[in-house]
Amino acid sequence: MRAEIFTFILAVFVLAGFVKGVIGLGLPTISMGLLALVMPPIEAAALLVLPSLLTNVWQMFSGPALASAIKRLWPMMLAICAGTWAESGLMTGAYAPFMTALLGVTLLLYALSGFMAFRFQVARRCESWVGPLVGGVTGIITAATGVFVVPAVPYLQAIGLEKDDLVQALGLSFTVSTLALAVNVLHAGATGGLLVVTTLAALAAAIGGMAIGRALRSRLPPLAFRRCFFGGLALLGLYLIIGAWR
Repeated sequence: MRAEIFTFILAVFVLAGFVKGVIGLGLPTISMGLLALVMPPIEAAALLVLPSLLTNVWQMFSGPALASAIKRLWPMMLAICAGTWAESGLMTGAYAPFMTALLGVTLLLYALSGFMAFRFQVARRCESWVGPLVGGVTGIITAATGVFVVPAVPYLQAIGLEKDDLVQALGLSFTVSTLALAVNVLHAGATGGLLVVTTLAALAAAIGGMAIGRALRSRLPPLAFRRCFFGGLALLGLYLIIGAWR
């Protein structure tokens, strides 16, 4: 691996970790979006697995409501795994050239939803079928792009979880998605000695970025940061779409 690409990877994970430290999510979204500029999606997903898993496990255990979250969300979690594994070949083979474009569309839609502050409500009685549906779609998008925020995050915001419970539920969803994605990565054989070294360096960069993000969280104007964050995602999404089209 060339030195400039290695440096770029570390910079990406510092940035992604910083964003996660500030707002609690964004590590897979930013990492996959930027890494797709210099490597195939399956290799980017392989680099993402360990940093994403460890940071999300910590988030999952950061509150007292894990048992209730599992009890409420287990059908959605099973559907995430099923959707991810059912479409395990989307990042490789003949489909690979189209996955960057799909990632761009995902980033753009996510950014637009953030700008619009779009929220919807899901009644408790509907969770038994809406949850698995959302999980299955999230799994398919995870298999195709390595990004597992859409539509899982809007759904978890829509079922009325309180702030701390929402953060913990997000950690649970992201952890399950990361583990399911890891199975696909291993099945595709996108691992190796050099990748392990790079992954460990990426993990250290992500943790460092998270530490900086936490330190600055209380000092940054939330609205201004939100606009910059979603604006950057929208531009990145458009760039990936245009590049794939050309």
